[in-house]
Amino acid sequence: MTTEPEVRPSEAEAMDAAGGADICNRILQSMETLYNAKDVNTLLDAVLFQARQLTRADAGSIYLIEDEVLKFSYIHNDTLFGTSASNKYLYTSHTLPIDQYSLAGYVAFTGKPLIIDDVYHIPGGMPFRFNDSFDKLANYRTKSVLAVPLMTSTKKTVGVMQIINPLNNDRAPSTFNNQDQLVLSYFAHNAASAIERAMMTREIILRMIKMCELRDPKETGVHANRVAAYAAEIYHQWSRRKGIAEDEVKHTKDLLRIAAMLHDLGKVAISDIILKKPAKLDPEEFRAMQYHTIYGARLFENQESDLDALSAEIALNHHEKWDGTGYPGKIDDIYQDHIPLGEGKRGEEIPISGRIVALADVYDALVSQRAYKEPWSEAKALDYIKSQSGRHFDPEVVDVFLAIYDIILAIREKYQDKNGSS
Repeated sequence: MTTEPEVRPSEAEAMDAAGGADICNRILQSMETLYNAKDVNTLLDAVLFQARQLTRADAGSIYLIEDEVLKFSYIHNDTLFGTSASNKYLYTSHTLPIDQYSLAGYVAFTGKPLIIDDVYHIPGGMPFRFNDSFDKLANYRTKSVLAVPLMTSTKKTVGVMQIINPLNNDRAPSTFNNQDQLVLSYFAHNAASAIERAMMTREIILRMIKMCELRDPKETGVHANRVAAYAAEIYHQWSRRKGIAEDEVKHTKDLLRIAAMLHDLGKVAISDIILKKPAKLDPEEFRAMQYHTIYGARLFENQESDLDALSAEIALNHHEKWDGTGYPGKIDDIYQDHIPLGEGKRGEEIPISGRIVALADVYDALVSQRAYKEPWSEAKALDYIKSQSGRHFDPEVVDVFLAIYDIILAIREKYQDKNGSS
């Protein structure tokens, strides 16, 4: 079966006819889990999980529309990855045109949902074809696909969600039906607005970073995205090693990814003479630069949320060093008029967020081109990080970083500078 049923304008009535109030309640309960997510990736994870729960799907993916193309943005696959996304695959750089020649492109182009019983046997006459490259790479067998547009209440399509292989009671792949399509379309209609809000939040943050870039050419949006993604993935692995509850891991990772993007925002208060100097800073200039950590933390003085508190914590602590030789050190009151830099925080006196972002930021600086240096090779950068374990960096954080290095490289590949470099 290959169908493209019409579901608007009265999805709620169709839902009631298809399954009644119970299904609507399940969808409303699913939506409640989306409201607290702040970062786009956290939200997409929750959307895909809830969509698969509603339809018993083994796998799924989400494409978001950016720059007039569909950008691969999230993936789940219980058979391959367990109950969470494979973090390496999350950073795959893959785009599709919005046209009729791919499944997701067709749904985005037409604004209509699509059900296919077996993607390897699509009936003749259809303009689209299934791309089996992932199946071959991962040794997976995609069979039934249900794809729906992520369309807001204003009829704006922000992306496409595809779910794959509904499982029967024996965990064997089955096929989607019209009720699955109605359920998913109704859920996607509501989820799309949440996704649009999260994308707007990220865009606002990137604009703040662009403001910083006007002062400091090193502070680019791609640098911020890389550091944030490194930090989120390092924390994810570190927290699991520590046995931290999954709900807390997801909540902190959600906040950390945004807060880490803002780690150097305090540089807007530093002189251009220092920020744009194409050479090593002299001792007096370097001391002035050290205050960007304090200025950054001060931006979040009126803390009204966990995100504000974590953003201030990271801004203040991401240049502290494990051996106590970092800055700005122990300061009683960062809001006083004249602040002497204190004795460096040491070891676990430094919050874990600061320890993680310290490594993420230094690594990205090492492998990136700067006006005053060429990018280091991977081998040289890794040798340096290993040599600084127990000195600059928390040894546990270094171990985690090395353990997920395949993910780190995938992040670098996804967030490249305009010239194609990191």
